[in-house]
Amino acid sequence: MKPLRIALTKGRLEKDTVALFEKIGYDCEAVRNKGRRLILPVGDSLEVVLAKAADVITYVEHGVCDMGVVGKDVIMEHGSSFYEVLDLGFGRCRFALAAPKGADFWSGYSARTIATKYPATARAFFESRGMDVRIIKIEGSVELAPLLGLSDAIVDIVETGTTLKENGLEVVETICPISARLIVNIASLKLRKQEIESLVGKMESAAKTGKEETL
Repeated sequence: MKPLRIALTKGRLEKDTVALFEKIGYDCEAVRNKGRRLILPVGDSLEVVLAKAADVITYVEHGVCDMGVVGKDVIMEHGSSFYEVLDLGFGRCRFALAAPKGADFWSGYSARTIATKYPATARAFFESRGMDVRIIKIEGSVELAPLLGLSDAIVDIVETGTTLKENGLEVVETICPISARLIVNIASLKLRKQEIESLVGKMESAAKTGKEETL
């Protein structure tokens, strides 16, 4: 039978997932020494595909990968047709609304302008508040937008808050916590239920012991 194929978000989530696989007992030598290769064997039963975060979702949704590891932020912004089966507990940060220090963001009646890399997430948050906002999508350093007078505030991922502070911004409100999630293709879960559930179980146990060790 062909190996289960799992797409990993390149970078930190990739490294943390590989460490998790090694904890379970998989040989990840090929991934550790990947060179420029993007599809790599992990033991005999797994194959890792390295991709950008949004592409992980695309590959899983279209069934070319059975599973994927991606941040909750990307799921909220892009995801729809797959199962989110496990919070892996690493890659922790949060979605937050941030504005220039000392600005009273909530006061007044004029419509606010929000800059963000995550327009769908920002829109959903303000709709839940019944607020009418204008959203501008930014690809690079979103902290620049309020400094240049382009927006009143930003919606972005915040880890330590240092970058915000250095640019004269502060968190107005935390929207939601974020961490790495394991997602599964809907058809794959039916066709390869036993294999997938076995792997999910092992990953869950390893992730749980990892969380306990950091407590």
